[in-house]
Amino acid sequence: MRTYRELFRTPEFTPLFLTVSVQVAASTVSGLALGTAVYTETGSPLLSALAVFGPSLAQVLGAATLLSAADRLPPRAALAGTALLFGVGTAALAIPGLSVWAVFAIAFGLGMTGALAGGVRYGLLNEILAKDGYLLGRSVLNMSVGAMQICGFAVGGLLVAALSPHGTLLTAAALDLAAAAVARIGLSRRPPRAAGRASIAETWRTNARLWASPPRRYVYLALWVPNGLIVGCESLYISYAPEHAGLLFACAALGMLAGDTVTGRFMPQRWRERLGAPLRLLLAVPYLVFVVHPALPVAAAAVALASVGYSASLLLQERLMSLTPNELSGQALGLHSSGLLTMQGVGAAIAGAVAEQTSPSAAMAVMAAISVAVTLCLAPRLRSGRRPRTEAFSPG
Repeated sequence: MRTYRELFRTPEFTPLFLTVSVQVAASTVSGLALGTAVYTETGSPLLSALAVFGPSLAQVLGAATLLSAADRLPPRAALAGTALLFGVGTAALAIPGLSVWAVFAIAFGLGMTGALAGGVRYGLLNEILAKDGYLLGRSVLNMSVGAMQICGFAVGGLLVAALSPHGTLLTAAALDLAAAAVARIGLSRRPPRAAGRASIAETWRTNARLWASPPRRYVYLALWVPNGLIVGCESLYISYAPEHAGLLFACAALGMLAGDTVTGRFMPQRWRERLGAPLRLLLAVPYLVFVVHPALPVAAAAVALASVGYSASLLLQERLMSLTPNELSGQALGLHSSGLLTMQGVGAAIAGAVAEQTSPSAAMAVMAAISVAVTLCLAPRLRSGRRPRTEAFSPG
């Protein structure tokens, strides 16, 4: 599968694309509103960063308890149900007078649900598309994420100013409910990909098997750690430039959109393995300029350039799928998504803590330097696993 026309002619891809797009718009708008509300109330860069990205920390709990259900629930019902739950939870965040700790409790509960939703979503994508179509399909979904984040942060900033953060959260809740309707109406009924009952024990068992393979383990680390550290930089946009945070978020989304477009649609196969490590380095190196607290135009340009490097994850996901049996694709991709979002939450917490002691700009430079070091350490391990073989999985 080589063209966008072929992709969108594939049955069920379009409703899945619309479901993902609307949910990304909802999470973007709600994250900006929640971070703004918490920063206005507390004045804390750490709490503001955690309000936007901290719920990702709960993904580790979801990955440890719920993820076996990603391959054992009917995909349509699971996607519609989790979107509905997000709508209800986001509406609850808009309740006036809610304490900061109650806000975090609700947001972390939604974060746990996000682990299951990610596994179902990307497992269904792998099921809808042939193996050779996954990279293109995932790149289009990532492009949608970039476009929806650009629009979401721009519109979210206007909504926060016009409606207040609480009114903006209600708007995000309505978008989540719309995503639930699209999933329920547009997707066809499919059986679960794997047999048996979902359970915490089965989640742990399969996660252990996925992690036990060294080539797959290094792919997971490369997917999670450099990315999460740079998201820590992004979590400080509000405290770095309170009046222009939406612009910085939009520039990051624009860079990600450009990178995913080029990598997913135009990059030849022979270049993919060669450019993985350089793209991961590109993700971090431009943030080193923040050590001198650059002016807004320079900061925006650095953010946009760095975010092109997010496209490295497409190449790593393609390798992950080559290492994983089809019947475990949902949990494998859910583990990737959950680990990634968990590391993003960890990155936000570390960056916020460093910013509390130094400054947002210094914290961004520190996180970027660590990301560069991790990428350089992992590069030899990934080269050694360049031609992995998928092992057989025996039932539980």
